[in-house]
Amino acid sequence: MLTRLWKVDKSVDRLITYPQIVEAARILTENEVVALPTETVYGLGGNAESDEAVARIFAAKGRPSDNPLIIHIANLNQLAEIVREIPETAEKLMAAFWPGPLTIILDKKVGKLSELATAGLSTVAVRMPNHPVALALIEASGLPIAAPSANVSGRPSPTTARHVQDDLDGRIAGIVDGGPTGVGVESTVVDCTGETPVILRPGGVTKEQLELVVGEVLTDPALTDSKQAPKSPGMKYRHYAPNAPLYLVNGDASDIQKLVDEKRGEGLKVGVMTTEENQHSYQADVIFPCGRRAQLETVAEALYDTLRAFNESDVDIIFGEIFPETGVGVAIMNRLTKASGFPIIEVAE
Repeated sequence: MLTRLWKVDKSVDRLITYPQIVEAARILTENEVVALPTETVYGLGGNAESDEAVARIFAAKGRPSDNPLIIHIANLNQLAEIVREIPETAEKLMAAFWPGPLTIILDKKVGKLSELATAGLSTVAVRMPNHPVALALIEASGLPIAAPSANVSGRPSPTTARHVQDDLDGRIAGIVDGGPTGVGVESTVVDCTGETPVILRPGGVTKEQLELVVGEVLTDPALTDSKQAPKSPGMKYRHYAPNAPLYLVNGDASDIQKLVDEKRGEGLKVGVMTTEENQHSYQADVIFPCGRRAQLETVAEALYDTLRAFNESDVDIIFGEIFPETGVGVAIMNRLTKASGFPIIEVAE
């Protein structure tokens, strides 16, 4: 399959009439799959009402079909068409964070969306992205758009069109290149079907920010229990992983350096994932800083790009620092632990 590439300047007025947007929207209405930029990561978009389109998303990603997809909308009229009701809590969160990196779980209307898109669940995950290109494309298509991250399942999520090309060139109909994304990690997913909102996936909106708007917010134990059926993307299976095994270390730079020296002594090519503050504290084959520890938002923004950079370095093993689980650090550590797939190495004091 020939994968088209459309470059779109997100600052252009009336993006909905931009020729590239019009063409990409037409392809979406034909139930083909198109990658599009959002403020979090690039999404792999398809008509959420079509089993054919959703099946193409799963096929391109190699994604298990029991993992539900997030439905992207451009306006609240689209929301009313796909959900049964909007609780007051959800309304408050939408008013505060939409458009933005917040996905809300609601009870769905039966018969409107593809059952494949919601993995047969009675609920649906919906968000309104804060990216002019994404909003224009959704509006131009006139469809709710199912869109997981635009990468091969298990690999680091894409934050540039180049990342999408690396994974999916020849496997999808097109890529809308709207430049690099901003937030870096995916949206926060909150279940609003019960009395108290529950975070199903940490992301670009923090628990603290949510609680300022609606009061108490819980965190679902399914975040750490893979045996439970997922109501949200990112709740099951290994995600975000570089090619080489990644081990997270709870220790200081000298503790990590000992592990590096040990593996280099075995003849392995070793990488270290660190921060700008600590990058000169190591001696390893490859050292990549991932943002600034003093500003965790920069770590989130650079996270997937850094994980992908290790693939190009051809290392055999990677050791990574851990981060405080406060604010966006919760989302960072969620992604890193899923990328690792191994228990954190605890260095004895």
